[in-house]
Amino acid sequence: MMDSERALTQVQEIEQEGGVGGGTNKKMEVKNETNKKKRSSYFPKFGCFRIEHDASGRGFDIEVADESGQRPTPTHLIIMVNGLVGSAQNWKFAAKQFLKRYPKDTIVHCSERNSSMLTFDGVDVMGDRLAEEVISVIKRHPSVQKISFVGHSLGGLVARYAIAKLYGRDISMELSQGNGHCESQVSDQECHDRKYEGKIAGLEPINFITSATPHLGSRGHKQVPMFCGFYSLEKAVSRVAGVFGKTGKHLFLTDSDNGKPPLLLQMVRDSEDIKFLSALRSFKHRVAYANVRYDQLVGWSTSSIRRRKELPKRRHLSRHEKYPHIVNVETEKSTSVVADEVHDESRVSSGSSKLDFEEEMIRSLTTMSWDRIDVSFSGSMQKILAHSTIQASFYFLKYIM
Repeated sequence: MMDSERALTQVQEIEQEGGVGGGTNKKMEVKNETNKKKRSSYFPKFGCFRIEHDASGRGFDIEVADESGQRPTPTHLIIMVNGLVGSAQNWKFAAKQFLKRYPKDTIVHCSERNSSMLTFDGVDVMGDRLAEEVISVIKRHPSVQKISFVGHSLGGLVARYAIAKLYGRDISMELSQGNGHCESQVSDQECHDRKYEGKIAGLEPINFITSATPHLGSRGHKQVPMFCGFYSLEKAVSRVAGVFGKTGKHLFLTDSDNGKPPLLLQMVRDSEDIKFLSALRSFKHRVAYANVRYDQLVGWSTSSIRRRKELPKRRHLSRHEKYPHIVNVETEKSTSVVADEVHDESRVSSGSSKLDFEEEMIRSLTTMSWDRIDVSFSGSMQKILAHSTIQASFYFLKYIM
């Protein structure tokens, strides 16, 4: 089997193993069905969507009620996180399309705590807000057992920060129902570790998906296409990154306050206080969707977590038969580099004491496996707004989940 075919097969297997629908669709027994019948079998029948707004009135949960009006008991919580100057409404279409495919045991929450101008407050502040929002959603739906995150653009970084805050967190005292008790001979600390180790807010982490997320930041290396690769322009913008608030400083890695490294660099390490890498590694599947071209805000390299020399040659890209905007799929294993060794190994080869930030982030993030889905809207009017189009597109959700 060719490498590309093997990669597609592996991604399809992810849909079966980690999918929120609880299994694959049954094949129709009747032969020579019309396209309409095939389509109706693809989307299970359901009554209607039920949208429940939270206390703020901006964020909302979406789930499916059956034809009798009864709601299934959801076991898988999907958190959708918007990007810069975005809102929960940006996810409404994708959330509904997603539930059409997986209506039985899924509830989708479109986050609202970081909308509009609040997205300039910084990745850490927004991550704290999102973490508390997730806890409030779990309180409303105590039946959930699994959790996944889907983040667009800046939302992917915010989600990475939030899951670290929620990693191993004991929320049993915050919920009306506990999660059981440990044996009497086991210490309280051991009991806590057993119950919450490898979990996000006490739930089993399944999928962590980002689309057009600047995982490596926006500093240099042509990470922001609209700067056309001019180093002088990139440098000038990084100097005034504060114009975009604390978030701008985080994205351009100019926030080295109190002797600490930039936040995005901290977010590729584990510390005693917060486990960024362990939290990300706890998910069964990690997926990075990236625009190959036409995204003027987030470059292909930073959104796909690759060095520029590792990007596929465009002449080798080919459109997928079922999802024409998908032009490349890579399912890779993690590298053999130990995360603790990355800090020392990522110094610039010239011997300078200054760290190559981008290299350290790539090495750390690739100590775990990622599926990379490259997208191109070439030949379509959608390419004009490729950065936002990749979020609104339904195919990327149904393709991997």
